[in-house]
Amino acid sequence: MTRRYVVVDAFTAEPLRGNPVAVILDAAGLDTATMQRIAGWTNLSETTFVLPATEPGAAYQLRIFTPRSELPFAGHPTLGSLHAAIATGLVEPQDSLIQQCAAGLIELRCDPGRYWLRMPEAKSTKPDNTSCEALQSALGARFVDPASLRLIDVGPRWLVAQLGSVQELLSLKPDYTRLAALERQLGATGVTLFAPYTEGSATKLEVRSFAPSDGINEDPVCGSGNGAVAALRYGNGHLAAGAEYTAQQGQCVGRAGQVQVRIDQQGSVWIGGQCVTTADGVLHV
Repeated sequence: MTRRYVVVDAFTAEPLRGNPVAVILDAAGLDTATMQRIAGWTNLSETTFVLPATEPGAAYQLRIFTPRSELPFAGHPTLGSLHAAIATGLVEPQDSLIQQCAAGLIELRCDPGRYWLRMPEAKSTKPDNTSCEALQSALGARFVDPASLRLIDVGPRWLVAQLGSVQELLSLKPDYTRLAALERQLGATGVTLFAPYTEGSATKLEVRSFAPSDGINEDPVCGSGNGAVAALRYGNGHLAAGAEYTAQQGQCVGRAGQVQVRIDQQGSVWIGGQCVTTADGVLHV
């Protein structure tokens, strides 16, 4: 049986930048084991499978896999799959759509040239001091405020902390073996770190995300990681309702992308970005 797929680069308008996601457009009939094998074969940070919705009001259902496991939700796969579904005619372009996934119903919006998603409500917990020290050692970095380290659950569960400078963040060379062990120990999907640019810069933050326990040493441009950063910054008072900024991610892996972040008046985090189809083909499975 043949199934059409496309590869979409998310958080960029330029092919071969941003973060690629493989989108299987007609996934009905595939079992979980086959989906996982396909995700391992594409070997991208995520592969998605578009299925008919089973929840009222949803335009479609999306299942999201890393090379090693299924995720309840992820950012760049959600936006890339929305782009693919509209571009291939699976759904009609509308101002607002609903995606069904394991994390629930995700609200999506389509602006001219940009897609948006409302992040699931974040749940925050504080790792103990020993775990914080072990994490800093594995990263080879010191956090600006170790006490502010949080495990932010937005579907994926990110350990989030701030570094002192963009230069320090970009020069990091983590010990991925130790980092993967710590992620498993703490029940984390990965680690997302951020640092601010100087005042007046059009880009406000640089971000890096690592998830070696899931087979992704460094995720090029991570929507859920940026959403977790925004949730942390809103929660500690560094962002107010109505705030909007641009974050950059992916320089260190040659896939630089731009992430738009917005806090609405209710305190919900919205993640936005451009997308471009880079490849399409047929799977014989």
